[in-house]
Amino acid sequence: MLTLTQALYDRIVEHARKDHPDEACGIVAGPAGTGRPERFVPMLNAARSPTFYEFDSKDLLKLYRELDDRDEEPVIVYHSHTATEAYPSRTDVTYANEPGAHYVLVSTADTDGLGEFQFRSYRIVEGVITEEDVQVVEAY
Repeated sequence: MLTLTQALYDRIVEHARKDHPDEACGIVAGPAGTGRPERFVPMLNAARSPTFYEFDSKDLLKLYRELDDRDEEPVIVYHSHTATEAYPSRTDVTYANEPGAHYVLVSTADTDGLGEFQFRSYRIVEGVITEEDVQVVEAY
C-alpha cells in the first residue's frame, strides 16, 4: 500500500493538471530504507509530449547525485496520462527500473466518468504490474 500525505497527493495532481496536455513526470523522495515519501521533486518532461514522458538525462543525473548526498531514494515515481486511463503502458513498464518504488499514474482524461483525473499506484517489478491501494493521510 502507498501511504502519502494530502499535501503530496495535491502537488502531484496539480503538476499533472498544470502540464496538461503534455505528460507530467517527477518523483517523491524519502529517507533511504523508510519507504516514506517526503520531498516532492517535479521534473521536466524532456519529450514535451501528450503521449510520452522522458526525464531529461542531465536533470536525472543531478537528481540521483542529490539523492545520494541526502541519503534518499525515489519512493514514488509519477507521471500522467493525458488521454488514457491511469494504467502503465508497455513503455512505462520498460522504464520501471526502481523495484522498490511506487509508480503513480495520474490520468487527466475523464476516462471513467468519475471526474477529471484518476490517481492510481502500482508496483512494477521485472515487468509484472501489481496495483496497490493508496492511503492519503493528513500527516505521518
